[in-house]
Amino acid sequence: MYTKKSYEIRNLTLLRPFEEPVNKLFAGQIGCISCNMRSTKEAFIGDTVHIKNNVVEPLLGFKSPKPMVFSGVYPIEQSEFEVMRVAIEKLTLNDSSVSVTLETSVALGQGWRIGFLGLLHMEVFMQRLEQEYGAISIVTTPSVTYKAKILGKKNIKKYGNDMISFNNPADFPDYQIVEEYYEPMVLGTVIAPISLCLEKRGVQQLTKDAGNNRVLFQYILPLNEIIIDLHDTLKCITSGYGTFDYEDYDYEPTNIVKLNVALNGNIVEEFSAIVHTSKVCTISRQICAKLVDILPRQLFEIVIQAVVKGKVIARETLKPYKKNVTAKLYGGDITRRMKLLAQQAHGKKKMKMAAKICVPRETFINLLKKQYK
Repeated sequence: MYTKKSYEIRNLTLLRPFEEPVNKLFAGQIGCISCNMRSTKEAFIGDTVHIKNNVVEPLLGFKSPKPMVFSGVYPIEQSEFEVMRVAIEKLTLNDSSVSVTLETSVALGQGWRIGFLGLLHMEVFMQRLEQEYGAISIVTTPSVTYKAKILGKKNIKKYGNDMISFNNPADFPDYQIVEEYYEPMVLGTVIAPISLCLEKRGVQQLTKDAGNNRVLFQYILPLNEIIIDLHDTLKCITSGYGTFDYEDYDYEPTNIVKLNVALNGNIVEEFSAIVHTSKVCTISRQICAKLVDILPRQLFEIVIQAVVKGKVIARETLKPYKKNVTAKLYGGDITRRMKLLAQQAHGKKKMKMAAKICVPRETFINLLKKQYK
């Protein structure tokens, strides 16, 4: 009834507990219908199946599940793309709440933008992907689809239109050729403390008494503010009793910038994000501080910087492992001690120039998590 599609029934079976072919199914029986459904995306758990052309009253209340947390998922090597595609299709077969959309990254190649019901749902899904199917993936910070109005005839000809869409920080257009940026908005209905929506740049539209000492609020919220941790924050501060639902609203003008994260001066494209100008400083400090905790220490110093428009907004330093090279010295001339320390510093400098910083794939998931007090 939800998809409004018709199929030819091939077989009817009962579960006893093995499948047993039958000619009819009656009320109260648990059976299976085999039909020529071509894709698992056409099957929704909770939908109603009925005989075609029969007048049936629609069952009110069924809605396809709405994802609350989005993330970019990419195979470690593009040669494993097909293997991971099959694994994701098999997992989503019995988890219809997951939404999957193809996405392309300049740094990571082809992948998917996957929507989950929450951060816990995302962790379980990624663990099952690895443990049950051996598909090891890279998880990146999610983003939404923004729009930009382009200036200049040459630039419009280059992009093919004066209004372009982009959801990847790598595709962020140059600030000099953009007249205005637009971000997607949603109309959110929430039963929760009012301060949460105001922190997410929400504009209040409606207040209504929901009974039992509860108040229902409607806010127009930027989609970018709700796709990562709003749902989990809501459940945390309300002990699981808060509810949230949203529907697409429209695009509105906005001020956004591309936030890059550099490790020892090298930009890591997987950490890049598109953020609102009002939250650049806060998010920059949070990312740098968190990377200090979750990045593994190396034998050389790692400088973590958040960069916007070539300007460093926040910086942290991850201290290296250090060997006490002067431990074997007992007295003597101080020049011996200084010589050993200079040799160690020179060796670490050469190592820093030649070595590649190892970023474990768990770092991308841990960066999305929020530590609740």
